[in-house]
Amino acid sequence: MSRRQVNPSRRFVDSGSIPFAGALHSKSRSSPLLSIGLVLLGAFLLVAYSYSGAGLFGGEKEAFSKFEGDFSCTLEVQRAIPILKKAYGDSMRKVLHVGPDTCSVVSKLLKEEETEGWGVEPYDIEDADGNCKSLVRKGIVRVADIKFPLPYRPKSFSLVIVSDALDYLSPKYLNKTLPDLARVSSDGLVIFAGLPGQQKAKVAELSKFGRPAKMRSSSWWIRYFVQTSLEENEAAIKKFDQAAAKKSYKPACQVFHLNSYH
Repeated sequence: MSRRQVNPSRRFVDSGSIPFAGALHSKSRSSPLLSIGLVLLGAFLLVAYSYSGAGLFGGEKEAFSKFEGDFSCTLEVQRAIPILKKAYGDSMRKVLHVGPDTCSVVSKLLKEEETEGWGVEPYDIEDADGNCKSLVRKGIVRVADIKFPLPYRPKSFSLVIVSDALDYLSPKYLNKTLPDLARVSSDGLVIFAGLPGQQKAKVAELSKFGRPAKMRSSSWWIRYFVQTSLEENEAAIKKFDQAAAKKSYKPACQVFHLNSYH
C-alpha cells in the first residue's frame, strides 16, 4: 500500500492549535520525526564516545595520555603508581617524573597521600590544558631539554621515574642524560621503556621528537646499564613483581629499576 506524502502546509491546520499533534495520530507523519530523533541520538553518542577518553565521563579513560604517538609508556606509569608505592614505600615521598605529558603523571601523584609530585616536560606544551599550565607557573613542572643537565641539585628527589623520553635519545645523549637522572635521585631510578615492535611517534611528528623512537631490547638496556655503572635494584624488582602479581598487573612497557649513584 502506497504512502501519502505529507503536505507541510496542512501540518498545523490538521492538528488544531497544538503543533506536531498530527505526529501522534499518523504513522506516516511520525516516521520523519522518528528518523531525525534517531540520527540526533546517534550523533550525540558518537560525540560522547569520542570525548570520553578525555575524561568527560570519568572512569578509567580519564587517564589517557595526551602524548601524540601510537603508544604511551607515560600512561603505563599512571597505571603502575599503586604498584610502585608498594615496591618503594617511603621512597615515593618525593617523586620526579620525566617525560612527555608529565602533567598527567604529576597530577595523579599529587592525589596520593604523603607524596610530592614533580615533573620535567622534555617537549613544548603549547597545547597543554589549564591544569598543566598552572603546574608550570607554580614551578612544579618544568619544561627542559633532558639532553642537558637537569636544573636540580644531587639527590633532590627520593625517586625518579622516566617514560617515553629515553627511547628518542641516541646513545650519545643517553650517556649524559641517564647518569644525570640517577644523580638527582637518592633512592632509585625507574625507567619505563617501549618494547621492540611498539610504534611510537609518526613521521609527521618527528619535528617534535627530533628522531624516530628506538625500541631497544631488555638485553640491550642491561648491557648499557653495566657500561654506565648503573646497577639494577634487586630489592625493588622483587617487591614490584610481587605487588604486580597480587594486583594481576602486567606492564605493557619494559620496566627497569636502578639504584641511584652513591
